[in-house]
Amino acid sequence: MERAVMKIGIIGAGNIGGNLTRRLTALGHDVSVANSRGPHTLTALAEETGATPVPVEEAARGAQVVVVTIPLKAVPDLPKGFLHGAAEDVAVIDTGNYYPQQRDGRIAEIEDGLPESRWTERQIGHPVVKAFNGTYSDDILDKPQPKGAPGRVALPVSGDDEAAKKVVRDLIDELGFDTVDNGGQDESWRQQPGTPVYGNRGGVEEIRKALEAATPERTADWRA
Repeated sequence: MERAVMKIGIIGAGNIGGNLTRRLTALGHDVSVANSRGPHTLTALAEETGATPVPVEEAARGAQVVVVTIPLKAVPDLPKGFLHGAAEDVAVIDTGNYYPQQRDGRIAEIEDGLPESRWTERQIGHPVVKAFNGTYSDDILDKPQPKGAPGRVALPVSGDDEAAKKVVRDLIDELGFDTVDNGGQDESWRQQPGTPVYGNRGGVEEIRKALEAATPERTADWRA
Protein backbone atom coordinates (compact mmCIF):
# COMPACT_ATOMS: atom_id res chain seq x y z
CA MET A 1 0.00 0.00 0.00
CA GLU A 2 1.41 3.37 -0.95
CA ARG A 3 1.71 5.85 1.89
CA ALA A 4 0.04 9.21 1.54
CA VAL A 5 2.25 12.26 1.12
CA MET A 6 1.65 14.67 3.98
CA LYS A 7 2.30 18.37 4.30
CA ILE A 8 4.49 18.78 7.38
CA GLY A 9 5.68 22.00 9.05
CA ILE A 10 8.78 21.90 11.26
CA ILE A 11 9.47 24.82 13.59
CA GLY A 12 13.05 24.60 14.80
CA ALA A 13 16.01 23.45 12.73
CA GLY A 14 18.35 22.27 15.49
CA ASN A 15 19.47 18.67 15.88
CA ILE A 16 16.02 17.06 16.12
CA GLY A 17 14.32 19.45 13.68
CA GLY A 18 17.12 19.17 11.14
CA ASN A 19 17.19 15.36 11.21
CA LEU A 20 13.40 15.08 11.04
CA THR A 21 13.55 17.38 8.00
CA ARG A 22 16.12 15.04 6.42
CA ARG A 23 14.16 11.86 7.06
CA LEU A 24 10.67 13.17 6.27
CA THR A 25 11.73 14.69 2.96
CA ALA A 26 13.53 11.43 2.09
CA LEU A 27 10.24 9.61 2.69
CA GLY A 28 8.59 11.91 0.14
CA HIS A 29 6.66 14.24 2.44
CA ASP A 30 6.20 17.92 1.60
CA VAL A 31 8.17 19.64 4.38
CA SER A 32 8.33 23.34 5.27
CA VAL A 33 10.96 24.28 7.84
CA ALA A 34 11.32 27.46 9.91
CA ASN A 35 13.54 28.81 12.65
CA SER A 36 13.79 31.99 14.72
CA ARG A 37 16.57 33.43 12.55
CA GLY A 38 14.68 33.44 9.25
CA PRO A 39 14.49 31.37 6.04
CA HIS A 40 17.77 32.76 4.66
CA THR A 41 19.64 30.81 7.37
CA LEU A 42 18.10 27.52 6.17
CA THR A 43 19.39 27.58 2.59
CA ALA A 44 21.89 24.74 3.11
CA LEU A 45 19.30 22.47 4.76
CA ALA A 46 16.80 23.28 2.01
CA GLU A 47 19.33 22.50 -0.73
CA GLU A 48 20.30 19.24 0.99
CA THR A 49 16.76 18.01 1.57
CA GLY A 50 14.37 19.76 -0.80
CA ALA A 51 12.42 21.17 2.15
CA THR A 52 10.95 24.67 1.75
CA PRO A 53 12.40 27.31 4.11
CA VAL A 54 9.67 29.63 5.40
CA PRO A 55 9.09 32.20 8.17
CA VAL A 56 7.68 30.73 11.41
CA GLU A 57 4.33 32.40 10.65
CA GLU A 58 3.99 30.27 7.49
CA ALA A 59 5.34 26.93 8.70
CA ALA A 60 1.92 25.49 9.56
CA ARG A 61 0.10 26.68 6.44
CA GLY A 62 -1.85 23.72 5.04
CA ALA A 63 0.07 21.32 7.29
CA GLN A 64 -1.42 18.07 8.55
CA VAL A 65 1.45 17.70 11.04
CA VAL A 66 3.39 20.51 12.75
CA VAL A 67 6.52 19.72 14.77
CA VAL A 68 7.48 22.27 17.45
CA THR A 69 11.10 21.55 18.30
CA ILE A 70 12.49 24.67 19.97
CA PRO A 71 13.82 25.49 23.46
CA LEU A 72 10.98 25.58 25.99
CA LYS A 73 11.82 29.15 26.97
CA ALA A 74 11.15 30.19 23.34
CA VAL A 75 7.65 28.66 23.14
CA PRO A 76 5.86 31.78 24.51
CA ASP A 77 7.58 33.84 21.79
CA LEU A 78 6.01 31.85 18.93
CA PRO A 79 3.89 34.19 16.78
CA LYS A 80 0.26 34.42 17.92
CA GLY A 81 -1.92 32.34 15.64
CA PHE A 82 1.01 30.51 14.04
CA LEU A 83 -1.27 27.46 13.64
CA HIS A 84 -3.91 29.43 11.71
CA GLY A 85 -4.09 28.04 8.23
CA ALA A 86 -3.07 24.53 9.27
CA ALA A 87 -5.33 21.61 8.43
CA GLU A 88 -8.40 21.56 10.69
CA ASP A 89 -7.30 18.29 12.32
CA VAL A 90 -3.59 19.18 12.47
CA ALA A 91 -1.47 17.01 14.77
CA VAL A 92 1.06 19.14 16.68
CA ILE A 93 4.14 17.27 17.91
CA ASP A 94 6.00 18.72 20.90
CA THR A 95 9.58 17.47 21.22
CA GLY A 96 10.46 19.90 24.01
CA ASN A 97 12.08 19.43 27.41
CA TYR A 98 12.44 21.72 30.41
CA TYR A 99 16.13 22.29 31.15
CA PRO A 100 15.98 24.93 33.92
CA GLN A 101 19.67 24.90 34.89
CA GLN A 102 21.12 24.42 31.44
CA ARG A 103 18.95 26.68 29.28
CA ASP A 104 15.37 27.63 30.13
CA GLY A 105 15.53 29.32 33.53
CA ARG A 106 12.74 28.85 36.05
CA ILE A 107 9.19 28.17 34.83
CA ALA A 108 7.03 28.27 37.94
CA GLU A 109 4.13 26.12 36.72
CA ILE A 110 6.45 23.29 35.69
CA GLU A 111 8.35 23.54 38.98
CA ASP A 112 4.96 23.20 40.70
CA GLY A 113 4.30 19.90 38.88
CA LEU A 114 2.54 20.81 35.62
CA PRO A 115 3.70 18.37 32.90
CA GLU A 116 6.00 20.13 30.46
CA SER A 117 3.85 19.40 27.41
CA ARG A 118 0.72 20.59 29.23
CA TRP A 119 2.52 23.90 29.78
CA THR A 120 3.38 24.06 26.07
CA GLU A 121 -0.28 23.42 25.18
CA ARG A 122 -1.30 26.38 27.32
CA GLN A 123 1.25 28.64 25.63
CA ILE A 124 0.21 27.78 22.06
CA GLY A 125 -3.52 27.23 22.69
CA HIS A 126 -3.62 23.83 20.99
CA PRO A 127 -3.33 20.18 22.12
CA VAL A 128 0.03 18.54 21.44
CA VAL A 129 1.37 15.02 21.09
CA LYS A 130 4.58 14.58 23.07
CA ALA A 131 7.12 12.57 21.07
CA PHE A 132 10.86 12.51 20.27
CA ASN A 133 11.68 14.43 23.47
CA GLY A 134 13.91 11.65 24.83
CA THR A 135 15.32 10.60 21.45
CA TYR A 136 18.97 11.17 20.53
CA SER A 137 18.93 13.23 17.36
CA ASP A 138 21.43 10.97 15.60
CA ASP A 139 19.14 7.99 16.22
CA ILE A 140 16.58 9.55 13.86
CA LEU A 141 19.12 8.97 11.06
CA ASP A 142 20.94 5.88 12.37
CA LYS A 143 18.41 3.65 14.15
CA PRO A 144 15.41 3.18 11.82
CA GLN A 145 14.43 -0.45 11.24
CA PRO A 146 11.64 -2.10 9.25
CA LYS A 147 8.48 -3.02 11.14
CA GLY A 148 8.94 -6.30 13.00
CA ALA A 149 12.76 -6.19 12.90
CA PRO A 150 14.45 -7.47 16.07
CA GLY A 151 15.92 -4.64 18.12
CA ARG A 152 13.64 -1.98 16.64
CA VAL A 153 13.72 1.06 18.95
CA ALA A 154 10.40 2.18 20.46
CA LEU A 155 9.44 5.76 21.31
CA PRO A 156 6.88 6.79 23.95
CA VAL A 157 4.02 9.02 22.79
CA SER A 158 1.57 10.99 24.98
CA GLY A 159 -1.50 13.00 24.04
CA ASP A 160 -5.21 13.52 24.68
CA ASP A 161 -6.33 13.62 21.04
CA GLU A 162 -6.48 9.98 19.96
CA ALA A 163 -6.81 10.79 16.25
CA ALA A 164 -3.77 13.09 16.33
CA LYS A 165 -1.84 10.51 18.32
CA LYS A 166 -2.58 7.86 15.69
CA VAL A 167 -1.29 10.16 12.93
CA VAL A 168 1.92 10.70 14.91
CA ARG A 169 2.37 7.01 15.75
CA ASP A 170 1.87 6.05 12.10
CA LEU A 171 4.43 8.67 11.06
CA ILE A 172 6.95 7.36 13.63
CA ASP A 173 6.35 3.83 12.31
CA GLU A 174 7.06 5.12 8.80
CA LEU A 175 10.29 6.69 10.13
CA GLY A 176 11.37 3.22 11.30
CA PHE A 177 10.48 3.10 15.00
CA ASP A 178 7.87 1.37 17.15
CA THR A 179 5.77 3.40 19.59
CA VAL A 180 4.34 2.89 23.06
CA ASP A 181 1.17 4.80 23.97
CA ASN A 182 1.86 6.58 27.26
CA GLY A 183 -1.75 7.72 27.62
CA GLY A 184 -2.98 11.29 27.93
CA GLN A 185 -0.99 14.46 28.52
CA ASP A 186 -1.44 14.20 32.29
CA GLU A 187 0.82 11.10 32.12
CA SER A 188 3.45 12.76 29.95
CA TRP A 189 5.66 13.49 32.98
CA ARG A 190 6.70 9.84 32.60
CA GLN A 191 8.67 10.91 29.48
CA GLN A 192 10.37 13.95 31.00
CA PRO A 193 14.14 14.31 31.60
CA GLY A 194 15.38 12.25 34.52
CA THR A 195 12.84 9.44 34.05
CA PRO A 196 13.81 5.84 33.12
CA VAL A 197 12.48 6.23 29.58
CA TYR A 198 14.39 9.43 28.78
CA GLY A 199 17.18 8.55 26.33
CA ASN A 200 16.18 4.86 26.51
CA ARG A 201 16.81 3.00 23.23
CA GLY A 202 14.82 -0.10 24.20
CA GLY A 203 12.09 -1.95 22.34
CA VAL A 204 8.38 -1.92 23.13
CA GLU A 205 8.52 -4.01 26.32
CA GLU A 206 11.51 -2.17 27.76
CA ILE A 207 9.91 1.22 27.06
CA ARG A 208 6.60 0.10 28.58
CA LYS A 209 8.39 -1.02 31.76
CA ALA A 210 10.42 2.20 31.91
CA LEU A 211 7.23 4.30 31.71
CA GLU A 212 5.65 2.24 34.50
CA ALA A 213 8.76 2.67 36.68
CA ALA A 214 8.71 6.47 36.51
CA THR A 215 8.01 8.54 39.64
CA PRO A 216 6.63 12.08 39.48
CA GLU A 217 9.16 13.86 41.72
CA ARG A 218 11.70 15.99 39.87
CA THR A 219 15.24 15.31 40.98
CA ALA A 220 17.52 18.24 41.82
CA ASP A 221 19.27 17.95 38.43
CA TRP A 222 16.05 18.88 36.67
CA ARG A 223 14.86 21.68 38.95
CA ALA A 224 15.67 25.37 38.80
